[in-house]
Amino acid sequence: MSPFYDPFVGFNIMSTLFPIMFFLVFGIIIFSAIKSLSVSMHNNKQPIIPVEAKIVTKRYDVSHLRHHHGDNMHHHSSSSTSYFATFEMPNGERMELKVPSNEFGMMVEGDSGTLQFQGTRFITSSISD
Repeated sequence: MSPFYDPFVGFNIMSTLFPIMFFLVFGIIIFSAIKSLSVSMHNNKQPIIPVEAKIVTKRYDVSHLRHHHGDNMHHHSSSSTSYFATFEMPNGERMELKVPSNEFGMMVEGDSGTLQFQGTRFITSSISD
């Protein structure tokens, strides 16, 4: 056996890495929660603004999550879809807002009307052709 061989060197590395990774993941979760709360509080303080706008473009983002159990025989998956619309104001300013699915389905690119938003939050629209 070599005098430089230490059978516990792997345990020393894990005893260092595990707490670092734990606090890193925990920190990311806390940071995300605080950021989400601050954006929500900021939006709540903003006035609801009605403005004439035209729908310039629409898009959606589908997120997939797959979870496998230990035996790899059972798994479940889920997906969620977020809908976004870009609105153009008369002054040329554009704003992309997350919109509910029922509103998204009724929107057509090129339609115009009144948009109501609060900060970065979509409230409602009466946009039609």
